[in-house]
Amino acid sequence: MKKKIIAWTLFDFANSSYSAVIAAVIFPVYYATVIVGNTAGLGDLWWGRAISLSMFLVAVGSPILGGIADVSGRRKSFLLILTLGAITAVLLFTTIRPGMIVYGFFLIVMANICVEGGFVFYNSFLPVIVERKDYGKVSALGYGVGYAGSIVALLIAMYLISKGTISYVWIEVALLFGIFSIPVFLNMPRDAREKSILRSALGGMKQTLETIRHLVTEKNSRLFLLSYFLYTDGVNTVIVFSGIFAVSTLGFSKIEVITLFLAVQFFALIGSLIISSLTDRLGARRVVQGSLLVWVAVTVFAYYVQTKPGFYIIASFAGCVLGTIQAASRGFYALFIPAKREAEFFGVYSTVGKTSSIIGPLIFGILSEHFKSQRPAVLSIAVLFISGLILLHFVKNKTANS
Repeated sequence: MKKKIIAWTLFDFANSSYSAVIAAVIFPVYYATVIVGNTAGLGDLWWGRAISLSMFLVAVGSPILGGIADVSGRRKSFLLILTLGAITAVLLFTTIRPGMIVYGFFLIVMANICVEGGFVFYNSFLPVIVERKDYGKVSALGYGVGYAGSIVALLIAMYLISKGTISYVWIEVALLFGIFSIPVFLNMPRDAREKSILRSALGGMKQTLETIRHLVTEKNSRLFLLSYFLYTDGVNTVIVFSGIFAVSTLGFSKIEVITLFLAVQFFALIGSLIISSLTDRLGARRVVQGSLLVWVAVTVFAYYVQTKPGFYIIASFAGCVLGTIQAASRGFYALFIPAKREAEFFGVYSTVGKTSSIIGPLIFGILSEHFKSQRPAVLSIAVLFISGLILLHFVKNKTANS
């Protein structure tokens, strides 16, 4: 069992190289400023379109894919296909040239769909390989290993960029993703192959409707997912715009932004590892509640910060609770899932998270443009965290023994 857990957490290490380098720090700036040319915000517009479209498609497809995986028993096969698709798309980034806007748009949408869609099947292995009492601990360990992967990927990328070879960065990400994903395919349980793909698709859609019906009628699950939607909306918005805020409002350079994200990943790693031993002891809901209080403080202080050192301090606190809230949420939600319906329920979980990735950044952009300043938009994120915290208060505290 320990071997399976190690293999499972290493997949977090693998895909975190993509999350850090491609989705958050380096490729967004490269696509917007080099490929598109960020004149009058045109690059930001194209990047926003790519992220919103890919997240929308994942949000729509995740519950159906999850249902298909549960009915057919082919979780590992789906995860392998999506992983290979993501790696292929990232390798093709090396063929993008300035002005190839639509081609680059297509590749980032493809890569995002494959990576984010893969999380449905990856997450669904958690209840299969560990006992309920260990959900929180193992989930937090996975996030901790993932943040270690982000740090390694960003350090290598920083070196490659300093040598003027940015195309090698995409190859680096593909290699890290491919190599560290191998253990999960060697050690996860074999696919059951219970039904054909066509029958599974029909059965998956039927199960998806049943899942949604279950979540709508079951008060506890409904309240948690609504709370999760709101506070994840806040977390995703912080991730997407923190680098832009650092550059536009506080005058950070590109190297300083990478250094900032390295600091955030380091503290996220520390936070995840510390909380892995506390989540099952304190209860996942309490951990999420405590993390949300810190997030509220972070957004309020970010509204007032005027200096780079001050923002480093705020970002460090954000890093500490970034991994904590993600891991505790995943572990808490796993307690609501009926046996043998893991991929299906995590498909809905993924849909909620991805939908918030569409809405939150859009709201931030509208407020920033309206006020001609990013600070009011930053402060507005606190409302999302507070709203999620209030709703979470009414969610019954489930435990591994309940």
